[in-house]
Amino acid sequence: QVQLAESGGGSVQAGGSLRLSCAASGRITYTHVMAWFRQAPGKEREFVAAISRSVGSTQYADSMEGRFTISSDNAKNTVDLQMNNLQPADTAVYYCAVGLALKVWRSLDDRDFDYWGQGTRVTVSS
Repeated sequence: QVQLAESGGGSVQAGGSLRLSCAASGRITYTHVMAWFRQAPGKEREFVAAISRSVGSTQYADSMEGRFTISSDNAKNTVDLQMNNLQPADTAVYYCAVGLALKVWRSLDDRDFDYWGQGTRVTVSS
């Protein structure tokens, strides 16, 4: 089992920045991928970014690349999401997720991720 705890959400004006953090505990290994998803009100959950714990490779959703940066500290079992130039469309609950790389890296389908945090809310006002 892996437990995840997100932090860092809040409210910001358009153009501002936030940094989300996720701390993992339990049986997390280098075979895992850590990722961020988000769910806006009335919408389905969508992929944001992912990082491989084994080699540090990253993937981003097209709309986030260039504005968001995912990073991890394997010694601390944490993954961060630096979000810059936030827009009202980025308003959502952001979730940290963990899955086995062999299962999730190609598709990044949320249904393939095994562990989820409770989410942290990000609100961007115009």
